[in-house]
Amino acid sequence: MLVNTTKFLGGMTCSGLSASDIFHREAVGGVAREIYGRIGQHYGKPYVDYFEPHVAQAAVDGLVKDSGLEVVRGEQLDRSPGGVTKQGNRIVSFRTLSGQVFAAKVFIDASYVGDLMAAAGVSYAVGREPNALHGETLNGMQRGDDKPRRHYTQKDKDHFIKDVDPYVKPGEKSSGLLPFVFAEDPKPGEGDHRIQAYNYRLCVTTDPANRLPFEKPAGYRELDHEMLLRNLEAGDLRLPALIHKLPNNKADWNSMHAVGTDYVGANWDYPEASYARRREIEQAHELYIRGHLWTLAHHPRVPAAIREQTARYGLCKDEFTELGGFSPMIYIREARRLAGEYVMTELDCKGKRTPPEPVALASFGLDSHAVRYFVTARGTVERDGVIWNVPPRPYGVSYRSLIPKAAECANLLVPVCLSATHAAHGSIRMEPVFMQLGQAAAMAAGIAAQEGLDVQAVPYARVRDLLKAANLPVEWSAAAAPPKPKAKPAAK
Repeated sequence: MLVNTTKFLGGMTCSGLSASDIFHREAVGGVAREIYGRIGQHYGKPYVDYFEPHVAQAAVDGLVKDSGLEVVRGEQLDRSPGGVTKQGNRIVSFRTLSGQVFAAKVFIDASYVGDLMAAAGVSYAVGREPNALHGETLNGMQRGDDKPRRHYTQKDKDHFIKDVDPYVKPGEKSSGLLPFVFAEDPKPGEGDHRIQAYNYRLCVTTDPANRLPFEKPAGYRELDHEMLLRNLEAGDLRLPALIHKLPNNKADWNSMHAVGTDYVGANWDYPEASYARRREIEQAHELYIRGHLWTLAHHPRVPAAIREQTARYGLCKDEFTELGGFSPMIYIREARRLAGEYVMTELDCKGKRTPPEPVALASFGLDSHAVRYFVTARGTVERDGVIWNVPPRPYGVSYRSLIPKAAECANLLVPVCLSATHAAHGSIRMEPVFMQLGQAAAMAAGIAAQEGLDVQAVPYARVRDLLKAANLPVEWSAAAAPPKPKAKPAAK
């Protein structure tokens, strides 16, 4: 049985994240490949990984319908004491806010936030580990003003290239800092509890017949976009968007450059927040993004060329019709992360060690969007947290990173908020990889339920046989692989 927190299935794949950015198609198999194959059938192609959201939704819904899976929608976990019942180290059942109780032999927390994992008393992390903890180089605080650039493949892509004053009244420190600019000076490599920025991935169009123009939202404050305006006025004339072409004159609009649709610093308490507080954070992100787009398209302080370029786009009349074209789900790039039997780290991603018992391949760059804005010693704004480093080849994700320590829980698997450092999670956190990890978790759960085993005791060879039968690759053959793609800007 699938108990889903939303009214729709498919998560971000059906919520505007339409550019799946699969570096190596040969590294994707199983249900993930079937979904992209179903999407391809709609367009008369064998396989499509850049698609319209409603086409992805139809593919996911069709797959679930054909499977006969029982689905319960719109149910939120009761996170109060007693919402999850345990006996010893095993979950017996959980309760939802509507009062329904769901009992099972094995549970999978496939959510983006890890609420069941947390309510079950399993250890987890939030934020950035210090580099020293796992012998990493890309974890912890990451200044954007160090020279030479630590993230050489990105260079200045997601950093400021012009000086921007951080104060409400330029040059007047006493006037206070602009929203979400912090005075603390990041110490490179040190850990903290902050997380990378969220946004909404938008499906936009240039088709006048299908375009909903960007409108000025109720509650708009120019101060919230002052940093954007100052950055443009300082001479950074790059459109702050990463736009991927989709079929039928549509595009996936994502954040890019110094001040984009990422609402940097506004999401730090989201992973542990109440449902009401999460909704406030989501609404604040929507207001910011709608205001950002209107500003780019209409504000007189924006250069005319950028206004004209932005105004060509608008939300789509035929996508997310009940929401006026706006995406239904905030893009939770990271939240809680399991502290499991094996912790995936930067070393695994870079091929410097081999994870045990792989159940899926990942290949995207180690990628973190900005975590916060800060004031440099020169009195200008810079970004902390941006990383981008492409692994040399696809690498395995360990089954042991999907399971808690046995003493904490013996019948839970966590394929999304898996056991990985902030740096490694930035590479693993792609939707095709989550699909494959979810499928592997389901296979292991089936074995555990049928044979009365703890998930930690499930024989890897049994899982490996099922993965092979499902055409889900877990090892990368360099000899059979096509050439490695060139490094490109992070799209996620």
